Amino acid sequence: MKDVAAHVGTSIKSVSRVLNGEEGVSAATSERILQAMAELGFRRNDLARGLRQSDRTRTIGLALPQAGTRFHDSLVHGIDEIAREQGSLVLTASSGTAARERETLTALCSRRVDGLIVVPSGEDHGFLRPEQQAGVPVVFVDRPPHGIAADAVLTDHAEGAREATTHLIRQGHRGIGLIGDDERIFSVAERVSGHRDALRAGNLPYEPESTRLGARTAEEAMQACRELLGSSRPPTALFTLNNQCTIGAVRALRALGLSRKVALVGFDDFETAELIDPPVTVISHDVEEIGRTAARLMFERMAGHSPAPARTTLPTKLITRGSGEIPGPQAAAGSGPR
Repeated sequence: MKDVAAHVGTSIKSVSRVLNGEEGVSAATSERILQAMAELGFRRNDLARGLRQSDRTRTIGLALPQAGTRFHDSLVHGIDEIAREQGSLVLTASSGTAARERETLTALCSRRVDGLIVVPSGEDHGFLRPEQQAGVPVVFVDRPPHGIAADAVLTDHAEGAREATTHLIRQGHRGIGLIGDDERIFSVAERVSGHRDALRAGNLPYEPESTRLGARTAEEAMQACRELLGSSRPPTALFTLNNQCTIGAVRALRALGLSRKVALVGFDDFETAELIDPPVTVISHDVEEIGRTAARLMFERMAGHSPAPARTTLPTKLITRGSGEIPGPQAAAGSGPR
């Protein structure tokens, strides 16, 4: 500011007024100050300014296991929408492993972020307790925290899975194959639980041989689907627990010529679901709203609201498009509900 003032031949106070949009400087002088700032490459130090004004940096830290997925992109969009309204920026960093998560969150805290939103990778978040005690609010998304009391915004995974499986049973299916990621993941365990609840309600047994878990990629899900459909008692319907598993199942069904013979319901919507033949029936959840809810909780705590940490669970929705409505044997025989 001193250099700009000297360059223009005015006072530092005048430069400060122009920077902050205050009155008291003529239009001609304001124009000269702005031109000098451009020539000298002046950039306002918002970090230092924020610390001087309110000890806030107006930045939010967001830790994600990975970037580039539809889920995480939608989540970032929802969080950023609320952050913009609050005049804050979102700093996003990846944290694919427990060790990397700890490094990432520690680094974000060292940059004095005003709050943290975490999609957990690790199983122990007790190291964040000192940050909470220092006044940094922490909100977890998609999975609850471990070793720390904090807000969590979750999807009703179990209810969504119950609805998906019940829907397939109503189409006349009794043999339903299940394909998903590692059951140690919170969301996967909840979805498996909901699936089993629906089978129990329909007086159907849970058969481990019809389940393939641990499929982390579309290729692994495709192989799991081939194994199920090549077994001595192949399922007439499939329930896949995430996008990658759904895509793998679609590829396997197409390769085997079974796309219109084996029903399919996937958990999580995806952009090309309507373009596939047949279009894919899915359990959808509003990921942007999850992000908005998490961000609102954070800013409320920053504003001084201090209720006990709680879980907020958002609903899912069944979207019928065709693949999940392929009738099963019981429906064809006229002995099962539709």
